[in-house]
Amino acid sequence: MESHRLRLGLLALTQLIVALDYNIVYVALPDIGEQLGFSPSSVQWVVSAYAVGLGGLLLFGGRATDRLGARRMFIAGLALYGIASLAGGLAPGAEVLVAARAVQGVGGALLTPATLALIYRGFAEGPERNRALGAWGMAGSAGLAAGSLLGGVLTNYLGWEWVFFVNVPLALGCALAAPRLLPADPPRAGGAFDVTGAVLATAGSALLVFGLASGTDTGWTTLRGGGALSAGAVLLMLLLVVEARTREPLIPLRLARSRSLATTMIVIAIFQGTLGGGYYILTSYLQPVLGYSSLQAGLTFLPLTLACMIAALQLTPALLGRYGVRTTLAVSTVGTGAGIALLVVGTTPGGGVWTLLPGSIVWGLFGGVAFVTLFASAGAGVAPEEQGIASGLASTTKEIGGAMGLAVFVAITTGPSDLLDGLHTAGWIAAGVTAAGGLIALALKPSRPARASQSADAAEDLEGASK
Repeated sequence: MESHRLRLGLLALTQLIVALDYNIVYVALPDIGEQLGFSPSSVQWVVSAYAVGLGGLLLFGGRATDRLGARRMFIAGLALYGIASLAGGLAPGAEVLVAARAVQGVGGALLTPATLALIYRGFAEGPERNRALGAWGMAGSAGLAAGSLLGGVLTNYLGWEWVFFVNVPLALGCALAAPRLLPADPPRAGGAFDVTGAVLATAGSALLVFGLASGTDTGWTTLRGGGALSAGAVLLMLLLVVEARTREPLIPLRLARSRSLATTMIVIAIFQGTLGGGYYILTSYLQPVLGYSSLQAGLTFLPLTLACMIAALQLTPALLGRYGVRTTLAVSTVGTGAGIALLVVGTTPGGGVWTLLPGSIVWGLFGGVAFVTLFASAGAGVAPEEQGIASGLASTTKEIGGAMGLAVFVAITTGPSDLLDGLHTAGWIAAGVTAAGGLIALALKPSRPARASQSADAAEDLEGASK
């Protein structure tokens, strides 16, 4: 049992590192843009370059996890992540920082499916897996909370470089602990690796994310914007044709066509798109509109992310056990939309922490439940030898949805002459689209809830695992 908890602790810590980096960068963007010469529209590439590297290689990382071993990919991803973080902190200019962020994304593309596969394979479906995913989601929320606060502190007192340097010892420590805490990989699966599918999936996904990110900067009719977007879509359609004719495909199409995974992928794209857009809207309101410092902005994010932590750790396992995946996901996603709407109401010219508090708490509680439930849904009913590619499909959709949401909301907020009007428009759209995602979740097949006693035991065990 102790080794089980240590293993879960390592996997949760890895998720904390990834989440920490996500939010810590957002808070540091104004300083990075000013010191490295980014334009107001191009500074989003500090975020988008990571999304391109991550989104482009997640399918490859998922299949590599299934074929080469989850522990190997876990360690390789951490090594790349740590090296790229060091390079990012040392970057002398915008181009080097963007390149380092892309390599960081490649590390994340190996690390994310490996981490999820280790959870899916190491913890039985049902209450045990719900406990593990709850701890994983709680760690992610803790990373967001720490990222907001730590990003403000580091940027204020040490400089923006330290938002990257902080990842280096964390990634190194996890990589060194992995051989001792994680089970050895099984013998490598036989058969050929689908090189053609891997190339098409990587190029198509990367071009799609690149086009989405570029459109708000260069325009949708340019080669970088619309051209890359169109090319990515064509390559992904070609991928489906190739995979249908390949004996050992990168993506088993029967898996992608399954009602459960297909519905989950749609909802997760919507959820992540509005999450990324919502964070951009809130950051733009706090700093350009209210004039908050990076530290003040980071502190304002704290109630939102603390609510996410509580929801993931305490509420989600019990709700999944009592109501099942479909009901829990539908209600929590609609509730997330309601939380975003409340947050929009609080973004007034004379507002601040207290006007944002109701929306932050509601968004955090429902969003924390929805995020964990989405990944519980993604791994449900999938064979152990295909858990890597299932998590890769879900995570790829998540990243493409996030890039799409960021592109759309940047375009909406920069359109009107008054920034606050643009933020309000974007916020109301985000709230409505998120609620629609909750209705789509009703297409999932009903799942059989666990017994109430199992749910209570799950909550108790999870609390013990977190100590």
